[in-house]
Amino acid sequence: MTRTIIESQTKTAIMGFDQPFTVIGERINPTGRKILNAELEAGDFSRVQADALAQVAAGATVLDINSGAVFSNKMAEDPRYADNNFVEPDLMRQLVEKVQEVTDCPLCIDSSVPGALEAGLEAAKGRPLLNSVTGEEERLEIVLPLVKKYNVPVVAISNDDTGISEDPEVRFAVAKKIVERAADFGIPAHDIVVDPLVMPIGAMGTAGLQVFELNRRLRNELGVNTTCGASNISFGLPNRHGINNAFLPMAMATGMTSAIMNPIALPVGPKKLAEKKAEIAAKGIIIPEDMDDEAFCETFGLGSTKARAGKEMEAIRAANFLTNNDDGGAEWIKFNKPPAAEGEGGARGRRGGGRRRRA
Repeated sequence: MTRTIIESQTKTAIMGFDQPFTVIGERINPTGRKILNAELEAGDFSRVQADALAQVAAGATVLDINSGAVFSNKMAEDPRYADNNFVEPDLMRQLVEKVQEVTDCPLCIDSSVPGALEAGLEAAKGRPLLNSVTGEEERLEIVLPLVKKYNVPVVAISNDDTGISEDPEVRFAVAKKIVERAADFGIPAHDIVVDPLVMPIGAMGTAGLQVFELNRRLRNELGVNTTCGASNISFGLPNRHGINNAFLPMAMATGMTSAIMNPIALPVGPKKLAEKKAEIAAKGIIIPEDMDDEAFCETFGLGSTKARAGKEMEAIRAANFLTNNDDGGAEWIKFNKPPAAEGEGGARGRRGGGRRRRA
């Protein structure tokens, strides 16, 4: 059975068809996050560390660390900062070190800059996942030697010099090519984690079906583990969580063994709270004076004022249970146990007793 091993100094994450789904937390990434980008430019890593802890608390088993920042202010003073090959290696090293200060969760080193990949590999303790290699010849010749040198697994993205194909046959052929080229370097198939590329369902109605079929072929014909950018499937659509929640268990059932995703339901902010309270007041509903913001959010279905595991994590844990990758449902019960009942073991004990009687 194919198993991909990802390790920190003290913890191991095992990716495999007979293992719980591997959640790779995506939030340590400055792309599209202006505040985080500005903080990194100023040398402030406090948000990075907070995001690392929050993702682990929400259920991430691996943390993706992306160094793709743009330092506009420094660029104006020093033209070298316009080159990611100058910026990213040092930033990646710092990001890895700062994350490792607060958590021993295994890491995924994520960059398009070869120097940043190696800097991350040098700084990471254990056996991180490398993200990524593609079927492009130049990329294969640069990244695969790093994978071999550091003896780490790698994400293989199913595009090549011709770009991203909408034809799933082409994407499978690219994946097969990467697995075969990796073998030439002495890299086993169990250390290749293929990303078959998830297309937005809103733009391509067959996107889901394509991924499911690719998952099956990658599992059955190449024997490799798989990953994806899970939220790509719902890009541009309303109620994205609803689509993601259906997609993830279906993908898991067809062979997907991990996803790069946000495990956190972001907290409700002051603006949304104020808007909802104004809406409630306009309807003539009187809110008790002693109701705090958290109780208000719960009562009116807003979510929470605190970062917590998102709905996608609920779907993944349910699917783990249904595929017998949650022994006795222990993780599902723990995940759904009310905070006030955290120390009580009665419900779990009664369930265990029921199983003994059936046996």
